[in-house]
Amino acid sequence: GSSKRHSAHTRPPPDNALCLTVSTSPRLPTMKVAFSLTLLALAAPASAFVAPLARAGAVVTAAPAPGTSLRTVATSTSDVSSPDLSDDDQTDLTSKGLRKRDRYVATNRFAVRAGKEAKFEKRWATRKSRLAQLDGFKYFHLMRRVTLGDDGITNAYDGGDPSDGSNAGNYVSFTVWDKKSHFSAWRKGDAFKEAHGGTSIGAFLSTMVNSALVLKGPPRPAFYDGLLVQSTAPESLPETVDGWRNVEADGVNVLPAECFVACNQFYVPEENTASFEKRWAERESRLKECDGFVAFSMLRRDGRQKGHGTVPIAEGEPTYQSTTIWRDRAAFEAWRKGNNFRAAHGQKMGEGEGEKKPQQPPQWSRPPSPVFYEGTLVITGEEGA
Repeated sequence: GSSKRHSAHTRPPPDNALCLTVSTSPRLPTMKVAFSLTLLALAAPASAFVAPLARAGAVVTAAPAPGTSLRTVATSTSDVSSPDLSDDDQTDLTSKGLRKRDRYVATNRFAVRAGKEAKFEKRWATRKSRLAQLDGFKYFHLMRRVTLGDDGITNAYDGGDPSDGSNAGNYVSFTVWDKKSHFSAWRKGDAFKEAHGGTSIGAFLSTMVNSALVLKGPPRPAFYDGLLVQSTAPESLPETVDGWRNVEADGVNVLPAECFVACNQFYVPEENTASFEKRWAERESRLKECDGFVAFSMLRRDGRQKGHGTVPIAEGEPTYQSTTIWRDRAAFEAWRKGNNFRAAHGQKMGEGEGEKKPQQPPQWSRPPSPVFYEGTLVITGEEGA
């Protein structure tokens, strides 16, 4: 009733509420906006709010919302410095017997609320981005997690369950860069701010509110060194306008699948990483011979990468992930049922029944776990990923 609605509106703000006082001009009245970080589902420091507004030309002061205390307010914008080319120095990797990266892969893992999938995809389809025009960009797609139907054709969206946390990662953005320094230059430049609503106060606030309505909790970035990369040149390039895909998205229906992604997650202890990479490098692979093959990379988690929203690798997270992109599910199934799959997995076919090669002891702490996705909003260059 009306009494309940009144109490909801007068409820005191939570402990981590923050009141920002924003003025775009000394001659204009200031605008006060109270944010609840819990409500907006953004586990971010105050600087995540203050810095983008300051970059947009506003004069910003921060104070606790009434009835709360403010722990930390940081207004430094030093995170927008020029990229450090030392990102491409891989001496620390090779000194441990690890392979040099061929690519650098940036992902962001989202927990999209049930029923908000089409709206989430529309936000991506209509965002402002110059990604395809940037130096070092190789490939992008947005992935939605699926389970495989028994018919070998259909896939069902796997949204997970918020009660047990399995909804985390039901959508993942996947961007391939030629070098790590290219990624750093993008993240610290104007193109990143444009894509994330940091060029104006209105765009910034709109992005924040829309995220709270669509996402359950903050995005979780994860970065990888791309190893043993294989890729084919695309037969045609998806249409882009000013560096981003030009597609129709109504916010009601999800976008059509444009590729199929098969991943295998590996939990490799640090002492086994060099031998694990060596074993994969010595594997026989004929992926490029397969119809519908797009790209492959063995992703090694980069636990040293820093930045907003980045957290250390959790104990239960995989340290490596094989990622193979196919034209569609049918192409993946044809490979999985063919001789190339058997050869890659140490199985030799004789005239009668299959004979397996001697198996080496596992190098992981727990069995690998497969995960599958449909990819949409594909953007690629002429050389592929």
